[in-house]
Amino acid sequence: MTAHPRPRSRRPLAFAIAAATAVGATALSLPALAADNGTSGAPKIVLDGGTLDWGVKESFRTYVTGMAAGTIETADGATKNADGTFRFGGAKGSYDTATHAVSVGFDGSVRFTSKLHGFDIKLADLKIDTVGTTGTLTADVTSAGATADDVKFASLDLSAVRPGGGADGSMSFAGIPAALTAEGSKAFNGMYKAGDKLDAASLTVKPKATPPTTTPTTPPTTTPTKPPVTPPATPSATPTDAADPVKHVVDGNLDWGVKASFRSYVTSPVAAGKIETADGATASADAYRFPKGSGTYTADTKALNAGFAGSVRFLGHKENGEYSLDLKFSDLKVAVKGTTGTLTADVSSKDRETGKVSRYDDLTVATLSAVAPKADGKVVTVSAAKAALTADGAKAFGGFYQAGAALDPVTVAVSLDKDASLPGTGTTGGTGGAVNVGDTTGGTTGGSTTGGTTAGTTGGTLAATGSGAPSAALLGAAGLLVVVGAGATTVVARRRSS
Repeated sequence: MTAHPRPRSRRPLAFAIAAATAVGATALSLPALAADNGTSGAPKIVLDGGTLDWGVKESFRTYVTGMAAGTIETADGATKNADGTFRFGGAKGSYDTATHAVSVGFDGSVRFTSKLHGFDIKLADLKIDTVGTTGTLTADVTSAGATADDVKFASLDLSAVRPGGGADGSMSFAGIPAALTAEGSKAFNGMYKAGDKLDAASLTVKPKATPPTTTPTTPPTTTPTKPPVTPPATPSATPTDAADPVKHVVDGNLDWGVKASFRSYVTSPVAAGKIETADGATASADAYRFPKGSGTYTADTKALNAGFAGSVRFLGHKENGEYSLDLKFSDLKVAVKGTTGTLTADVSSKDRETGKVSRYDDLTVATLSAVAPKADGKVVTVSAAKAALTADGAKAFGGFYQAGAALDPVTVAVSLDKDASLPGTGTTGGTGGAVNVGDTTGGTTGGSTTGGTTAGTTGGTLAATGSGAPSAALLGAAGLLVVVGAGATTVVARRRSS
């Protein structure tokens, strides 16, 4: 299949209004063809060069190479990016200056195969057509040996997309939200339904270069006289440095529950596990407190950078005397400025299949929003900042959750003076001991602490979805379909039954 756009009727498919405005504003500086669009004689700009970066669907890629024991192959000019997505190059198409319509196709193909689960799906000849704030991504889809051309695979939403530009005249559109269409659902053999979120697409297109139509003027034969260079004046005085706005954090606490559904899953009959705190961290029913804050706070920019002591460890699925689920967070740090920030940690994560333990230092686990630091005297607080899982954080969870999943909110309180009193947040734990599976009343004194209560005796709470399901069903064929559709129950489905 060729990756060049086929002749199309003048369908209303174009870039977002913002994108069209940006392109329209620069159209006079771009090389254009004086081709008639059929009615107004407005020119079209030929697009020749550019790329499409798209991963189809992250949970599907994880399923293919994980549970399905399959392979993912790129060909015909497509390549794999470092984050697992795919790059399709050789962009060719056109931009209509009258309607702001864009139609562009790309070289390359990607193929998903699994002998174990019996599927072979190939996407090729990808194209993007847009108009206004909507668009469509089409592809030639080959499944089970049969090929359907120009399948409307995904719908695109450009209402919030803002264009960028390069020095070479290229136009870029990053993070275009994509959703599966009904035709795309059929291409997936019904594994996902119409409307399901797909990976966002990022697009870059370049106008075709044309030679200049005029002969450049011959430069003058005489060399102009250069004006004398005046050396910069030596400043008469050195400006006085302003008072240092950076304050040092002398103490503080960070309160974070990681994720409520994950805590419930670990201590449920499905994982039959426990949660341990150590190195000064304590627990309550809904969060863990990490103490001994240290770092800096800049008042004028509301920038807080602080680290905290303590660790929390999640253990589950005990087999042959060892836990195959083993996830630990320690050395937590927050870096916030204004209303946004990040949460990092040293993470130890055990692969349930291989038993290999991976360790990550200063891994960015979550992005923070709605931060709003408040300074009251010598105490700075961040109350219930929203936390969203990063792609790196998702890897640490072993595929339990996808990037963007909501984590428990983060609350921070730090003091800038040794005599300042930190506010209580109601999340500190005392000397409570480990909560046994099935015990909903809390632990006894001594030892480590655990958070959350357990589900019933016939089924546990699934970490990602929060929905209950009999464990026997999860291990059966129907359970496998749930795993493919939701992605997040992978760990439960992989558990070996006795």
